[in-house]
Amino acid sequence: MSLRHHEIAESRHRILNPITEEKLMLLGDLCRLQPGQRQLDLACGKGEMLTRYAERYGTGGVGVDLSEVFLTAARERAAELGVSDRVSFERGDAGAYAAEPAAFDVASCIGATWIGNGLAGTIELLRPALRPGGLMLIGEPYWTAPAPQGALDATGFAADDFTSLVGTLDRFEAAGMELLEMVLADGDSWDRYAAGQWFTIADWLRDTPADHPDAADMREFLDHGRRTHLEWNRRYLGWGVFVLRAR
Repeated sequence: MSLRHHEIAESRHRILNPITEEKLMLLGDLCRLQPGQRQLDLACGKGEMLTRYAERYGTGGVGVDLSEVFLTAARERAAELGVSDRVSFERGDAGAYAAEPAAFDVASCIGATWIGNGLAGTIELLRPALRPGGLMLIGEPYWTAPAPQGALDATGFAADDFTSLVGTLDRFEAAGMELLEMVLADGDSWDRYAAGQWFTIADWLRDTPADHPDAADMREFLDHGRRTHLEWNRRYLGWGVFVLRAR
């Protein structure tokens, strides 16, 4: 699926990951955010984390994403919440973004570790941006049970793309990071993210000519994604945001 197809599928979402608003704000509480702190959010999507944290905690920061559609939504959200003076958004490849060294209290990549070719690489992308003692937030899937071949075929993941929850801890420790806290998705969180796309895509298909260049891909995305979620993802794929600090 192309970026354009995700822009269609997630057009009604504010949070582009399987985390609810309540859990997003819980995460901010757990991080003990303070006024004046700065956050770098790579692959920030519509900027809901940055803008809501700025509104509640008085933080500021920078979000980076490839999608101008998502970034337009992020800037509009910042204006709506009255935080445009504290958060900014830049269009670009988050995996190649050159952040100011040691300039951020929090550095995050929520659900997009592909920007660093995996978990370890993404940690290395974020690490230079953090001030000493700063927090790193990583959103990452994990296997809740060993995935059978059918699940791997349906999702397109390799077995070692992710690991168990404790295996994820091992990967953090191997990268020199200490796990301080976590907020995990549950079945309802996944449903709100995945099933919310079904209605959006179904309406888009209903309102779009059948010969539209994106129509066939969006129909396949809807049919495949719905079945994969119900048959495999809910049984084998977990997801969480992990709060880390350099050891």
